[in-house]
Amino acid sequence: MCGIVGYIGPKQASPFLIEGLSKLEYRGYDSAGIAVHDGSLISIEKTIGRLANLEQKLEHHNLEGNLGIGHTLWATHGRPSDVNSHPHSDCTGNFVVVHNGIIENYMHLKEELIAKGHVFTSETDTEVVAHLLEEHYDGDFEAAVKKVLAEISGSYALVFMSKFEPNKIICTKQDNP
Repeated sequence: MCGIVGYIGPKQASPFLIEGLSKLEYRGYDSAGIAVHDGSLISIEKTIGRLANLEQKLEHHNLEGNLGIGHTLWATHGRPSDVNSHPHSDCTGNFVVVHNGIIENYMHLKEELIAKGHVFTSETDTEVVAHLLEEHYDGDFEAAVKKVLAEISGSYALVFMSKFEPNKIICTKQDNP
């Protein structure tokens, strides 16, 4: 089980995301993380353990921006660690994903992406989704997400952010993750 929260609006996203994650923390104690878009770049802060650990990190490195996504995790792929915590990004840092559920064909997709030169940093099935998005992006964020969804199988809820779309979050689900 995991908790996912997102924000688009006029205020700073980080406080909203932390508040939302605090209400969802019972859905995952292994790790917590947020990604915030500042209008130019997406910054990620994540950590192993409870939400309080993330709040401590943010005291020293607050993420500024009006768009963001957050996640609490009970790990299903890979051991709980900072690197396996969500959100996950692609090679370029242009795309960020949070995920609840299981991508059943992630290992096959990961092998294909590695053969194309993608470098993975985690043991998660979620990171595959971020790299697929990078692979399919040709200037149209929504079209790239649709291509990703056509390739993955499983039961999932996914939330996507793109550096190129500072006012958009795309959310989707399949079955009952």
